[in-house]
Amino acid sequence: MKKHPAYFLMLLVCWLLTMAPVAGQDHIKTLDNYFARALTDWQVPGMAVAIVKDGEIIFAKGYGVQEYGQQQKVDKHTNFAIASNTKAFISAALARLVWEGKISWDDNVVKYLPYFALYDAYATRHATIRDLLSHRLGLGTFSGDVIWYKSTYSAEEVVKHIRYIPQAYDFRAGYGYANVMFITAGEVIKAVTGRPWDEFLHKQFFAPLNMDRTVTSVKALPAMNNIASPHKTIAGRITPIPWANWDNMGAAGGIISNVDDMARWLILQMNHGLNGADTLFSPEVQVDMWTPHNNHKVSLAAQKDIPSRHFSAYGLGWGISDYQGRKMVAHGGGYDGMFSRVTMIPEEHLGIVVLTNAMTGIATPITMRAIDEILGTGNRDWSKEALSRATKSAQRKQERINRRVKARISGTRPTLPLSAFTGQYADPFYGQVNIVMENDHLVIDFVPAPDLKADLSHWHYNTFKLEWREVHAWFDFGTLQFVLNNNHQVTGIVFDVPNDDIFFEEIHLQKIN
Repeated sequence: MKKHPAYFLMLLVCWLLTMAPVAGQDHIKTLDNYFARALTDWQVPGMAVAIVKDGEIIFAKGYGVQEYGQQQKVDKHTNFAIASNTKAFISAALARLVWEGKISWDDNVVKYLPYFALYDAYATRHATIRDLLSHRLGLGTFSGDVIWYKSTYSAEEVVKHIRYIPQAYDFRAGYGYANVMFITAGEVIKAVTGRPWDEFLHKQFFAPLNMDRTVTSVKALPAMNNIASPHKTIAGRITPIPWANWDNMGAAGGIISNVDDMARWLILQMNHGLNGADTLFSPEVQVDMWTPHNNHKVSLAAQKDIPSRHFSAYGLGWGISDYQGRKMVAHGGGYDGMFSRVTMIPEEHLGIVVLTNAMTGIATPITMRAIDEILGTGNRDWSKEALSRATKSAQRKQERINRRVKARISGTRPTLPLSAFTGQYADPFYGQVNIVMENDHLVIDFVPAPDLKADLSHWHYNTFKLEWREVHAWFDFGTLQFVLNNNHQVTGIVFDVPNDDIFFEEIHLQKIN
């Protein structure tokens, strides 16, 4: 019997389908080996990676250990802080409210938060929800983070301090990554829905997606198992550090999750808000989230590193760029002792999430290597290149401290008795700080943030070194100087704590008692 041509076409299709998984497994094996090698090269204690392709989780695995020096292995269910990857959830929550007609992206923030204020009346009056989510309100990158960091301020109290954050550029005329604006967005969710942002996320996203191990506060961790420990490299040694409470800035970075749960989130994203028969947010509002709202330049260094990149921008809770002619939607996250990365190539239905328990740059290069391997866009050793840059960056940061140590003038003494420096100091931007005497030396007590307490050892003249009583992830070396007036009276304090994240120099304390 003569076979119809369609019969042979069907046989060819079936053969190709049987061959495809084999090729896929080859890619996965290559990446598995690459990830394991990178973990060792970067000296990261533990890491988990998940890859989503065409609506399926094709890879989810843990590497290393939950805590350095311990035996518990990382797996796909191990929880890590996702930090600023929380921002996409906040945008999605507001997108749902837009889709339901309860708010508009262009509603003024003061409509929902009458106490919200910026550096001037015009910016305050015209700031919108869209502005909050796209980092274009005139604040500098990370400016104001010292207000919430390890402080007892509530989210609302943090928002009420925003009016004192200095303007860095004109309203809607630049890019400054502002965590405080997403804290504000979380309070908008609360004002509109009548429930805290985290409760809203649990009901609208975590429960429908079966993200059963995803939580929004470190307070939930003692009742859970399989939790990674944060780490910091101290004096060249990988050292576990305690989890830090980020509840007051949770809407900007408080979610704690795992790659299995986060893979479900990526599937939802690439399915345009559709979770089976349920719509969690509409494709129309996802277009808003994935549209560039705040463009910023691709530097010459970035062009050299990725020649195929033509633009870089921020949407609503997502970074937007291109790679090899394809749109890339991505975000990073940095928490005390943990870094993460979430990346999607939507037109290829490809998503990658990397969670780590160290403060290194491993996540981005292994993500790029995974993209190249799966899409066949190259065989570049991203990890090796990035590790070289990271080493040089660490050296520059150490040199920044070394310069200060070298500038120390030996043989000096304070120009006043130590008792003259004690008292109460205040700054409307931050709050109250006390200087007290304990056992014949000075101690600084940050009233809003007791965990920042430090002993003061004499450095030179009226400058003292901050000897922190607790380990802090983003900074260690630092000094403060007591400022005197023309009559040799103490009038204030200025800080010098060199780091790239928590800016103590924004605190300008004046002596009030």
